[in-house]
Amino acid sequence: MIFKQYYLACLSHASYLIGDEQSGRAVVVDPQRDVSGYVTDAEAMGVHIERVIETHFHADFLSGHLELAHETGAVISYGDSATPKFPIEPLADGQRLSLGDVVLEIRHTPGHTPESISIVVYEHADDATPYGVLTGDTLFIGDVGRPDLLSSIGVTADELARQLYHSLHTKLLTLPDETKVFPAHGAGSACGKALANETESTIGVQRRTNYALAPMTEDEFVEAVTQGQSVAPLYFAFSAAKNKEWRSLLDEAQPPPALSLERVLQEQARGAVVIDSRDPAEFRAGHLARSINIGLTGRFAEYAGEVIPADQRIVLVALPGSAVEAKLRLARIGFDNVIGSLDDPLRVFHEHPEIVQQSSRLTGDAFVERVRALPDLQIVDVRNPNETESGIVTSAVLVPLPRLGADAEVLDPTRPMPCPEPEHDVRNVQHAGLAGAAAGAVVLVHPPALAGGGDRAGRFADRLALAGLVRAR
Repeated sequence: MIFKQYYLACLSHASYLIGDEQSGRAVVVDPQRDVSGYVTDAEAMGVHIERVIETHFHADFLSGHLELAHETGAVISYGDSATPKFPIEPLADGQRLSLGDVVLEIRHTPGHTPESISIVVYEHADDATPYGVLTGDTLFIGDVGRPDLLSSIGVTADELARQLYHSLHTKLLTLPDETKVFPAHGAGSACGKALANETESTIGVQRRTNYALAPMTEDEFVEAVTQGQSVAPLYFAFSAAKNKEWRSLLDEAQPPPALSLERVLQEQARGAVVIDSRDPAEFRAGHLARSINIGLTGRFAEYAGEVIPADQRIVLVALPGSAVEAKLRLARIGFDNVIGSLDDPLRVFHEHPEIVQQSSRLTGDAFVERVRALPDLQIVDVRNPNETESGIVTSAVLVPLPRLGADAEVLDPTRPMPCPEPEHDVRNVQHAGLAGAAAGAVVLVHPPALAGGGDRAGRFADRLALAGLVRAR
């Protein structure tokens, strides 16, 4: 058997290539949109990808089923309750797919979504114990898939949580303890609330350690898995819908066109958003006015998807050689409206200082001083509800980052709004629409929870607490 896990850390996404060496047949499960890695590896292994299996309609990334089918001629399969707008070969509950000696067994496991499936993998057709099970977003390491993402289209979290309870107990926990567990996501994914760093485990370990699999009633389970979830990123509904549709195919290697400053300013005036993908320190030193800083390192696409509407036209500001990567990462969540990239931005900033702005960061001490010096200061906390449980800054307005655009009316655009920014795990996002006259632009940050999150964050929290600026929620 050939079994390979691909882990895309910037989206906490795991996909899989499974094949049979003797027959030369293979499938790919839950592929990322840029599929060249699977194609290259399959050729090197001497197998042909004949099928793409999706465990469900993903919301956190745009899947590569169409690209892989185009490249290899593979059929696309979902569970038989899925109804995409492109041809598929549906898979029934209990159906077994033979790749030769290697066999895959389909189990319908609704809960995270109604059409979710899991795939039990047998290295040999007559094995009593499976090699492993690909659980999609039904079962994670340390968590289970959140059941609340479809409430906007009429499927309640309570209904899906009850389906999830039964899927776990009748379809997955019935597998032998030795069965390896291979989920579609790891730590950092917004598809759950307590995902572990590990990318594989076993049914037995999860039975003993996963909070959602502890002995409890169905009602207790519903309460446990529906409470404390983060606010879903803005782009989730878009990507989930896009994954059901025919759409344009990705050209991985095509760079965004180089744009002159004049063209960039024209596009910006027409409503395009300028994303500066440089390091936050470089952005602070000088950047194009009204641009948004989302550093390319880390969770670039997810952060972009939290604050930028999916249909927004985008211009990139990137260091030499990184524009293609920035464009590719945006494409992984379906953001294909990249007009181009500012040509030689450092030269442009040097030659045109009139279009350059600077920004600043506040340490804990500086923030305390600012709060005391400016009684009318408007403080905006853009963390998720589960990140503010240990306390928030007194008088702060709570607006989770994905809701900032929709809930901007709760803020006063005439008041200054410098936000606290500890030097740890920060999302810098300028939102020009909230800029007060004195502020010029609003820098919104996403610090870790005030109690904990690293030494620097801890010192920041301690300083605020000593100053009497932290209150319980």
